Formats: sequence, C-alpha cells, structure tokens
Amino acid sequence: MWVVIAVDGGRSRIRINKKGRKNAKTNKHGFIGEWVEPKLVTIYVVDEQGKKVKNNEIKIVNDGTYEDYKGFLPILEMHLISLGISQAKQVLLIADGAEWIWKHIPPLLKKLKSPDATYQLFDFYHVTERLHKFADVAFSDDKERNNWFKKARRTLKKSNAMTIIRQMDEFISEATGERCKTMVIQRNYLLRAYRERRLNYAKVITQKLPIGSGAIESLIRQVVNLRIKGNSKFWLKENAEIILHLRCQWIAESWDNFCGSIFNSFIQPQTG
Repeated sequence: MWVVIAVDGGRSRIRINKKGRKNAKTNKHGFIGEWVEPKLVTIYVVDEQGKKVKNNEIKIVNDGTYEDYKGFLPILEMHLISLGISQAKQVLLIADGAEWIWKHIPPLLKKLKSPDATYQLFDFYHVTERLHKFADVAFSDDKERNNWFKKARRTLKKSNAMTIIRQMDEFISEATGERCKTMVIQRNYLLRAYRERRLNYAKVITQKLPIGSGAIESLIRQVVNLRIKGNSKFWLKENAEIILHLRCQWIAESWDNFCGSIFNSFIQPQTG
C-alpha cells in the first residue's frame, strides 16, 4: 500500500479591522479586506489497484491553516507522526510547483524517516497548463498549436520531459521580446521540475497511483470555495481558521471522532 500526501493552497478573504473610532452610524469599526492563502493537506492510503482505502483502521486525514508555512509544517508533522509515516513502505508527495512546498516538506519527510521509496511529483495537470501557455505563444496556427500540445502531453506522461525541453529551446532560439520571455518562463518551470526528478509520471502510473492532485483540489473546493470564499465574505482570521479545521474533519468523515476527542479533553484533561 502507498501513502499519498497532497498539498495545495486555496484563496479567500479575511477582514482586518481598522483602528480608531467606530463609525458613528453603525457603531462599528471599518475593515480592510485582504486575500490570503489557506494551506491544506490531505493524506490517504491507496491499495494495489490505486483505490483509496477508507475504513475504521485507515482513515483519510484532512487539515489546514491560515498561517504561513511555519504554522502549517507542525500540523503536517503531527499527522505524519500520528500515522506512523516511518513505518510506511512507500510514500508519494504530490503538489504544484509552489516553492515553499518543495523547500520545506521533503526535509520534513526525511526528518521523520520516511521510507527510501518516497516519490515526489509535480501535479501533471499543473505542468500541462505550462505546456499550454508555451504553445499559445509559440504557435499562431490553432491546428499546429493543438497538435504540438497533445503530443507534448503524451511525451510528458511517458516521462520524456527532456525531449519537450529541447523542442522548447528550438522555439525560444527564434523568438524575441515578450514572446521569448514568456516561453523561457514556461521552459524553466519544466526544466526545474525535471532536474529535481519530479516528473516521473511513467513510473507512478505503473504503480496505479495518482499523477494529479485531484484529491486536494476537491478538498479546497469543499472546504474553502463553497463555504469560506464568496462575494461579500470577509472573515476574521481566527474564525476562518476554526471553520477551515471543522470542515476538514467533516469531509474526512471523522466528525464523530473529532467531537469525541474534544469531549474527552474536558473529561480527562492532560496535565503538563
């Protein structure tokens, strides 16, 4: 069995109350709305057929926070220790190209003695978005653009990223100005992922494992987009944090256990 760890960030607005006198008419302080990124994680086990295992002994873990990565990492570490990540046979970490993820989570896995068979993978569909952006600039003809993109996508899935990078370099050598700049950005994204060995889709597919971060995207939609994010929704950060955590438990179908742990903490409080 494999342990899959998927990490990503959402987007919603919090309110920061203004200081000073309250509004004379409303008797309330005004506020400033600010977009922030809640960071979420889902951890689950898949069997030999690539299907999620979900029973009383093996549960899905969902969690997140509105803190920065320094606040997120202890939460992730807590869950990984609780799951006994050091006893896992194989682990897959899948995420987009966010720098904070790849800078901090792999060292955390190493610290917790994650198994040697730990694979790191850029989300396939995020990478193909980069290929699409490159094709939009490289080709003026729709048919040529679509043909190149489809072929590049198949090549990427076979883990032949260097073939695509060489093709990109040929187009870049003939481009100038903003067009060239845009293509270089997309090429560099792919080159970085290749050098870091995070494009090994062929091997992951043979293991019947996910190559996309659909699980975490679904969690963000259910937790953030459908409840916290929305027109005219401005949450106090501490309230958004509570709702985020509660909805993570609900969607993981661990609500009863979660409530039970809270009640037990009142009945039998831990002493330092």
